[in-house]
Amino acid sequence: MEITDVFLAVGILITISILMTMYRVVKGPTTLDRVMATSVIGTKVVVLLVVIGYLFERPIFVDIPLTYAMLNFVGTLIVAKYIERGELWKPYT
Repeated sequence: MEITDVFLAVGILITISILMTMYRVVKGPTTLDRVMATSVIGTKVVVLLVVIGYLFERPIFVDIPLTYAMLNFVGTLIVAKYIERGELWKPYT
């Protein structure tokens, strides 16, 4: 068994786990469950992109997931702030 076979199997398992997490995004009982499931999917996509970058021997596929991880983190914080306060920003008067 070659190392590329292992990474291919890992990529397939990550894809399956992303699809399983999509159930929580669609059927989540609360909004917070859906937000957390979306964040988990974003994290798994980052790992999947790194695995794909290794399989295709493209180092650029490591830079893209780092940027995507930062955007995922900031997006989760913005949604959490909106859920907590009911608004994203308050204008000064």
